[in-house]
Amino acid sequence: MNNTKDIILTGDRTTGQLHLGHYVGSLRSRVQLQNEYKTYILLADVQALTTHYDQPALIADSVHQVTLDYLAVGIDPDKATLFIQSMIPEIAELTVIFSMFVTVNSLRHNPTIKTEARDRGYTDLYYGFLGYPVSQAADIAFCKATLVPAGEDQIPHIETARKLVRRFNELYAPVLPEPRMLTGDRLGGLDGIGKMSKSMGNSISLHASPEDVHAKLTKAKTDPARIHRTDPGHPDICPVFAYHQLFRKEHAEEIHASCSQGSIGCRDCKRIAGHAINDLLAPFRERRNAYEQRRDDVKEILVEGTRQARQVARETMLEVREAMGIRYFDL
Repeated sequence: MNNTKDIILTGDRTTGQLHLGHYVGSLRSRVQLQNEYKTYILLADVQALTTHYDQPALIADSVHQVTLDYLAVGIDPDKATLFIQSMIPEIAELTVIFSMFVTVNSLRHNPTIKTEARDRGYTDLYYGFLGYPVSQAADIAFCKATLVPAGEDQIPHIETARKLVRRFNELYAPVLPEPRMLTGDRLGGLDGIGKMSKSMGNSISLHASPEDVHAKLTKAKTDPARIHRTDPGHPDICPVFAYHQLFRKEHAEEIHASCSQGSIGCRDCKRIAGHAINDLLAPFRERRNAYEQRRDDVKEILVEGTRQARQVARETMLEVREAMGIRYFDL
C-alpha cells in the first residue's frame, strides 16, 4: 500500500446500478488513484434514504449491485476499502456534531440541493434530504480524507464539508484535514437534457448488453437542426458527439469534420459510438459475470472493508471527542 499522506474518500448512493456517467465522472479516476493513495469507497445506503426511504428493498439490493459495478470496472479490494455507510455508526455521530454549526439557510441555498429538489418536484424538504451535505461531510471526515474524486455537481457539497471541518478545527482543535476535490468529466444524458442520470432514465448502465447499448443510442437525441443526412451538422451541440470525445478521443476530430460537412449521418455516428462503448464495457461485463458467481466472496469483501472502516471511525471519533472535551471515558 502506498504510504503517501493523501487519503481518498469517494462513493455512490445505492439507488440502482451505476452507469457511464458515473464511470467518466469518478469511477475511472478511482481505479487509477487506488494504486497511489489509501482509498475508501463507501456504499451510501443511508444517503440513499434521502430520496428512496420508502424503498428499503431496492437500497439493500443496490448495495450488492453497486459493489459488483465497482469490482467490474477494476476497483481492487486489496487496494481500496469498500464499506457500507450504515454499518459505521460513528459517521452518524459525526453528522450530528457537524449539524450543530451549519445553518438551515446555507443548506437551503446549496445549488445542488435546490436543483435536485426541483427535478424531483419536492415543495417541502425532509430534514434528511436537506442535510445531505452534512452527512457527506461526515463521510469525508471520519477517515480524515484529503482528496475526494466526484462529479462537478458535488462541488457545493465539498465546499460545505471544507467549511464544517474548518469550523470544527477553529472551535476545538486541528484534528480534521480540509478535503480537496478532484472533478471528472461530465457526461450528458441520451435525451440531451442535463447529465446522464438514473432518475432521468437517460443513461447506459455499466453492464448493458451490446444490443442494449445500440438500442439506447439509436433513440439518443442529436443535432435538432439536422433534418437530412447530407445537412451540415453541429457536433459541438450534439450529445452523441460528446461520447466520441470521451470514448473515441483519437478519432473525434474526424467525426467532427464529417458531421460538419454532412458526410456522415447520425445513424452511422451512433453506431460507431456504440462500438466504442461496447469495447469499453466488454471487460466490465466479463468481470461482473465472474463476481456474480461468487456472491459469498463479494459479501466477505464488504464485511472486511466495513470492519476496517469501522476501526478507523472509532479512532477518529475518540480524537473528536477528546478535542471537544467530551471524552468522559472509553467503553
